[in-house]
Amino acid sequence: MNRRDFLTTATASASIVLVGCNDNNREAIDYSKHPAKKESDTKRVNINRNKKTTIKLATSWPASFPIMGVGVERFAKRLKEISSASLDVKIYPKNVLIPDLAVFDACSSSQIDAFHSGPYYWKGKNSAFSLYSGIPFGFTAEEINSWMLFGGGIELWREQYAKYNLYPFMGGNTNIQMGGWFREEIKSLADMQGLKMRIPGLGGEVFSKMGVNSVLLPAGEIYTSLERGVIDATEWVGPALDIKMGFYKVAPHYYSGWHEPGSILELTFNKQFYSKLSYEHQSMIEVASSEMNSNMTYEFHSQNIKAFRNLKELNISLRQFPDDVLQAGKGALREVIEELSEKNSDFKRVYDSIESYLQLSKEWSDASLRYFLNER
Repeated sequence: MNRRDFLTTATASASIVLVGCNDNNREAIDYSKHPAKKESDTKRVNINRNKKTTIKLATSWPASFPIMGVGVERFAKRLKEISSASLDVKIYPKNVLIPDLAVFDACSSSQIDAFHSGPYYWKGKNSAFSLYSGIPFGFTAEEINSWMLFGGGIELWREQYAKYNLYPFMGGNTNIQMGGWFREEIKSLADMQGLKMRIPGLGGEVFSKMGVNSVLLPAGEIYTSLERGVIDATEWVGPALDIKMGFYKVAPHYYSGWHEPGSILELTFNKQFYSKLSYEHQSMIEVASSEMNSNMTYEFHSQNIKAFRNLKELNISLRQFPDDVLQAGKGALREVIEELSEKNSDFKRVYDSIESYLQLSKEWSDASLRYFLNER
């Protein structure tokens, strides 16, 4: 092949390649003629720039309360950032505008636009709500998030909350919780009989079946009630927050837990208020709440593993419940599930969904995670 034929063939081949690599036979772009813009030349585009919306959000936690309260403050800041300040969250900590356990009703009736709390506090409205926080011997944090997002959980939650004019998002997860602080050591199931203990949710129902007098107290009243002997025991969350509450000073026996292996917190909106927001603002809330859910879950783990090392320094006795307590707990759970399923079709529907998903997850976990943790 002479030089002229070679050049002709090469040119034709190159043309074919260029045509094949560009849709609609467009010519390849020469980026050398289009230098990248400087960051300072780029302007943020925001449809709602001139339409500011204020969200009144009440919480069940004190101002700047570690992890939970701080997490909500970060959410508010993040939402303001990504919306170019067109979304402004006004946070009202517990009892500032609304009592801590009245936020559900206040949001439902449009007194506030949103709240941050825990679904199991509202089991008196519908026993099914306690299931969205988690169940004894049930989902871990990873499993309940998986069920919510990919197993139909959040659709059930929103369907049932809609009856109360509410629209919920996952707003964090405490990760596995400890079994609680006891003034006296629990040596057998007999020591549980008549015990007065602060414990909410399905865990409270189960402990009641085991002979415990379960009570629901707001955070601010727990320590004094424990100190004065009004209650004999309390569960709260895990080492990070429990140590800050000072429970070890009046109840030195600290037990590993099974009543809340993964407990969801909620960011819930007034449904009417939320539906009137632009799609853009709704999307921003969804993104920011998802970020808060992840960050709070991981921060609980981070803070707990660091605080756990302080237990020995504080002379805290770390214990595990006797076997007869564990067996009684599993039996009591079955009774509670059966009774509530018979009384409430919503509860049965949600629990059936959880149980089906949990069985699949257990099969996988037994073959993977359980093996790994035993060998690590």
